[in-house]
Amino acid sequence: MTYDALNALSPRANRYLLMRHGHSQANERGLIISDPRHGLSDYGLSRVGEDQLSRLVEGWQWPRPSRIVHSDFLRTAQTAARVGERFGIVPEPEARLRERLFGDLEAGQASRYEEVWALDARDPSHGQHGVEPVAAVAERMRAVIESLEASFSGETILLVSHGDPLQILLTALEGRPLSQHRDRPALAPASVTLLA
Repeated sequence: MTYDALNALSPRANRYLLMRHGHSQANERGLIISDPRHGLSDYGLSRVGEDQLSRLVEGWQWPRPSRIVHSDFLRTAQTAARVGERFGIVPEPEARLRERLFGDLEAGQASRYEEVWALDARDPSHGQHGVEPVAAVAERMRAVIESLEASFSGETILLVSHGDPLQILLTALEGRPLSQHRDRPALAPASVTLLA
């Protein structure tokens, strides 16, 4: 399957900012938290993440968002809320922006990410360990942008999501093979990327 349709979205009707959530309690503890049973109500922002967001919103240097759409996990909802407060926007949850599901590795050590990424590099459609395939993540992330494109025009939309889904989306938008999603520089917590 190819993802040329992602590139066909340019020129877009809206401008998009992609934001990874702030440093979280899962990051702090070195855990993989990808299942909604854990991520929706637990493992919110750490103190480091709170501080990151305070600095970020005070020194905001990107276009002012007119809409904020976020993963419904606690860490992304809290991140979106902080930015929303700054700009007087009520953030909108969107389940398709959730973390990539890491299956049997859930609640395990974050060091296991490397194992999955090595498998991704060989086959982006793999589902070993019950992990959500890279191709499926790209498809649901693409679908969010497509639905926003169909519904709005002239907006600056901040999408708040997670590291792996955003890396995968950016790789797809760049027209590169999805197996290369870890070849691009990793997105830091509380980082913002403006889509060209």
